[in-house]
Amino acid sequence: MLLAVTAYGHPILKKKGKEIDQNYPELKVLIENMFETMYESNGVGLAAQQVNLPIRLFIVDAAPFEAEHPETKDFKKVFINAQIIRQEGEEWEFEEGCLSVPGINEFITRKPVIYMTYYDENFQLHEEEKFEGIPARIIQHEYDHNDGIVFVERLPNFKKILLKRKLAEITSGKNKPAYKMLYPRKKRKL
Repeated sequence: MLLAVTAYGHPILKKKGKEIDQNYPELKVLIENMFETMYESNGVGLAAQQVNLPIRLFIVDAAPFEAEHPETKDFKKVFINAQIIRQEGEEWEFEEGCLSVPGINEFITRKPVIYMTYYDENFQLHEEEKFEGIPARIIQHEYDHNDGIVFVERLPNFKKILLKRKLAEITSGKNKPAYKMLYPRKKRKL
């Protein structure tokens, strides 16, 4: 089932996710729905906050990068209760986009190597697993969502000022992508 993607400005995107356990209601169905939504929206990652859930869960499938980045071949994973243990290497820029911020792509600086502890979809624990390059970048982007951070918040202030109008258009629903979006509720005047 396709889920609505929460649009920039929606309060759920600012919520830090809560850890879950293997008894989370219909977890397998949620994960399947998230993958279906991500593929339908042409994304490479999707966090629970982006489908209106304040939990520590995100998915990735880096296959669209395979031609230019062979390390992304068959890189499809589920991350539950993920924690980045450490980051290494010289920061590098790469252009990122986000399903919650349609139509905006910006260069973001991140570390190239991360070590993580997380549970997979079968609730198998993975301790201090290493990720590099594009997979590490996608993971960090989705991990940020679990911490209530949207990628445009990592931009310098002058860039945020330049994007203010476009971001307001996304929040108000004027910038509509081809996939289903959940917009923030408008405040009613009394």
